[in-house]
This record gives sequence, C-alpha cells and structure tokens, in this order.
Amino acid sequence: MSTGPLKILLVDDHILFRQGLAALLVREHDLHIIGQAANGLEALALIAPQPPDLVIIDLEMPLLNGIDTIARARQRAPALQFLCVSAHGEQRRISAALDAGASGYLLKDCAVDELVKAVRTVAQGRSYLSPEIATAMVLSQRLTNAQHSIPAGARLSPRERQILQLLVEGLTTRAIADSMHISCKTVSTHREHIMSKLNLKGIAQLTRYALREGWL
Repeated sequence: MSTGPLKILLVDDHILFRQGLAALLVREHDLHIIGQAANGLEALALIAPQPPDLVIIDLEMPLLNGIDTIARARQRAPALQFLCVSAHGEQRRISAALDAGASGYLLKDCAVDELVKAVRTVAQGRSYLSPEIATAMVLSQRLTNAQHSIPAGARLSPRERQILQLLVEGLTTRAIADSMHISCKTVSTHREHIMSKLNLKGIAQLTRYALREGWL
C-alpha cells in the first residue's frame, strides 16, 4: 500500500449507490476516491494504467461481473486488494469471491463505521467479513464438517494452527517468523505442511478453514 491517503476505486452498476458511497468515504481524511466504474470492463480499464490501493466492488454487474473482474485484475496486479460490498450473502457467492481473490465481504446494509473499518483492514492486506457473514459461513462449514465426519483441527499441530491463524490474519512470513522467533524458511515449511495436510490452496481456502474452526 502506498503512503498518503488510501486510493480507492468504486465499482458498482448503480450510480446512486456509488455516489452515496463516495460521499461517505471522502469524509475520512485518509481515504481518497480516485475513480468510479459501472462494470468490470470499465474497472479493468481504470486499474490498468495505475492500480489503486483498494477496489470496493459489487458482484452482479453487466458486461463483466465482480468475481471475474477480481480474478482478472489480480492477474495483472497481484497486490491489489478487493472488498466486496453486495446485497447477497449466500455462501456460494462469498466463497466464489474469496476464491477469486477478494479479502473482504460486506452486505450493503452494513453501518458506515463497519464499512470504514473493513476498508482499512483490507487495505492492510488482512481479511474482513461482516459478523453476519462470518457466522453464516462458520455454521455452514461446521455442518459440512459434521457431514463428512472430519474432526476439527485434528490434522494440525498446535504450532501449525498458530501459524495458520497468523497467516489468515494477514501477517507476512517475516512478521510471523519474528513473532514466533523462528526462521522465515521454517514458517514457509509449516505453511506447505498445513496446505498439504488440509488439501487446501491459497489464503482464501485457508481463511474459510479457519472460519470453520472458529478461529476468526
């Protein structure tokens, strides 16, 4: 993330919602709206020359939906952070957004304070899910867990569980190594073992696993 005000791109096909969102966010001294887009194609065109720090994006849009927009943009700018703000809270939509590369998900009826908190959290490279969404995902994952008779966390050692939690909280390999007084190579090895044991790939899947276990 760059120094100075946080540069934000708003992507939503409803102009009144975009303008309302912009009016709320510019009240914060550290947030700056650098552009607005009505669909995914417009968003990609704006991201291409100079990526912002954060994109606040809806999922259902014409021409190119939010999930595909996130996936394409992340290929071009891997460090770009995405916060989904949607009217829909179904787990399949949330899971698809996280798999595409989003780090946060809010419902459009959230409070302004929560929106600002989510923006700053995601901009720092950490994950943020609204309490309602986190609760729904935990319940759903616990049901899936019970159906498949998988004992929660049984496959991970205490140290692996600690490293997993720090990873999904957004800490870098170096920060984890320093906090646990181990080498970066050891952290990386543990991360590989964690993904291998759980048969998971990427931070999004690890985040959902941590949610299922009740660690987030």
